[in-house]
Amino acid sequence: MHLKALYNIIMRKFLLVLAVITLTLAGCGEYTKVLKSRDINYRYAYAKKAYDQKKYMQAVTLLTDLITPLRGTADGEEALFLLAMSYYENQDYLNSGVYFKTYFTRYPKGKFAELARFYNGYGYYLDSPDPQLDQSSTIKAIEGLQSFLDYFPKSDKVTIAQNAIFEMQDKLTLKELQNAQLYYNLGNFLGNNYQAAIITSQNALKTYPYSKYREDFELLILKSKYQEARQSIDERQQERYQDVIDEYYSFSNNFPESKNLKEAQNIYNLARKHIKD
Repeated sequence: MHLKALYNIIMRKFLLVLAVITLTLAGCGEYTKVLKSRDINYRYAYAKKAYDQKKYMQAVTLLTDLITPLRGTADGEEALFLLAMSYYENQDYLNSGVYFKTYFTRYPKGKFAELARFYNGYGYYLDSPDPQLDQSSTIKAIEGLQSFLDYFPKSDKVTIAQNAIFEMQDKLTLKELQNAQLYYNLGNFLGNNYQAAIITSQNALKTYPYSKYREDFELLILKSKYQEARQSIDERQQERYQDVIDEYYSFSNNFPESKNLKEAQNIYNLARKHIKD
């Protein structure tokens, strides 16, 4: 490549970088000026511009100081909602949830009430962790989205909210299944953990009767009851083996095409041998 052409390319890139730096510094300079200003309207206008430009932390900083002096004014409602949305867009769902709740508590019939209730619950949904971790956000998501559905049953976001609730319920159910499986795996270590596995599974089925993990819970109950019967004292074995057989019939009726049916049948056959005719 000719040296002059190479020089021109380098200069164009340099000027482009310089322009970007200049604009950035200019923007920072204006933001610093806004922070120092006592003009509420000027600061609020800049906060809205920062939000539109996706500079959410700038918007948060400004709006946090503005929601109190703007309260009761024509801009107060919008400012509070924008603060919540700024946190939400910055993926700080815990803080956004706090301000969305503040908004719809303060303005229950406000212009943004529907969106505030939706994003309050949906933010917690996005913040919900894996099943083995603390599920506080999951519970808040379900409560928030259910409240949204109660208030706005005709919203165009109803399907999104319903699907998120179903997903969160499955996550809570999976956590219970993991707990029940842990009890089963512990066996008789430091107590009758088979009974704990049964109770945990039964309670989960009562709470989430339409869970996609229903088959897993019922199989775990069958297996746990068999282990209880097998390890019982002689006086209790007949009763408990009969309970295993009853549980097998319930499982096979509920899941006649189950991939686990063979395992269930093996348990039934073992239990049947201990029943006196």
